[in-house]
Amino acid sequence: MSSRHSHAGHAATDSHRVGAQGHSHSHGGHAPPAARNALALALVVTGGMAAVEAVGGVWSGSLALLSDAGHMATDAAALGLALFADWIARRPPSRRASYGYARAEVLAAFVNALALLGLVVYIAVEAVRRLLDPAPIAGGVLLAIAIAGLIANIFAAWILARAPESLNARGALLHVLSDILGSIAAIVAGAVIVTTQWTPIDPILSIVVSLLILRSTWRLLAQTTGVLMEGVPTHLDYDAIGGALSRIAGIAGVHDLHVWHMSAERTALSAHVTLTDGAQWPSILAQAQRLLADEYGIEHVTLQPAWPVAAGFGERRVIPIAPSAERRD
Repeated sequence: MSSRHSHAGHAATDSHRVGAQGHSHSHGGHAPPAARNALALALVVTGGMAAVEAVGGVWSGSLALLSDAGHMATDAAALGLALFADWIARRPPSRRASYGYARAEVLAAFVNALALLGLVVYIAVEAVRRLLDPAPIAGGVLLAIAIAGLIANIFAAWILARAPESLNARGALLHVLSDILGSIAAIVAGAVIVTTQWTPIDPILSIVVSLLILRSTWRLLAQTTGVLMEGVPTHLDYDAIGGALSRIAGIAGVHDLHVWHMSAERTALSAHVTLTDGAQWPSILAQAQRLLADEYGIEHVTLQPAWPVAAGFGERRVIPIAPSAERRD
């Protein structure tokens, strides 16, 4: 990891114990069984309906139905990734994966986002082609399948709304709620075609649905790229964290500060801190851990102390001490 920095003479303290050590972490929770069951049932409903809409879209010639099927497939993938993340979260770290396997979820989401961008491009190109050269559409088939899709989405939303509180279930519910809008767009297209035979409404509304896919896909791509690049989480302020650490009584300076994603939901931090008095390190460490957990939600922390003073957050003027107590994380 890019957070690992060693300098001879520093007193690095890393351990899975919390107290007089300089390293603490929490593997975080996972969804309760009832929430996992709700996610699984919603996945079956959403994924099955996406397949039905895809077949119906090809059969009826409706691009709106195909785009709604793509939107539902997006949400089915999100549900599947939520379940995968929960399964991964319950696997312990190993000698080959000391941080665990949570990054697998992020990698899968990244690949999924790239595939969905391709789907958006296809829908946009096909919509323009159909606007220039309208094709016949079976409005009755489109309307019937779109109504079935709306019912399936409402059922999936009801399942997730009744699930125990969990981040995965809440995020999945937001996906399904946006799916309802896609189904409504397909219903409107079907109703207009049945009553007026005006087929351009189908590619027009398919573009609207594809924009919904693009919005959620772009956010997913940005989030997964940030995690894979070990960027600072967007909800955290790097300078504010460094300043807060440097204001703890007994800390004279903070440098080599790194804050990065370990997974989509877990954040890690490492830093070198210079102390005015090394004897105060245990109490200073406890304050720093409490500050980072309570104020910033960071529980995987590695702090490496050194003294005497090297002033200034961001500077690296550290006077070595002896003997060294370095150990690797």
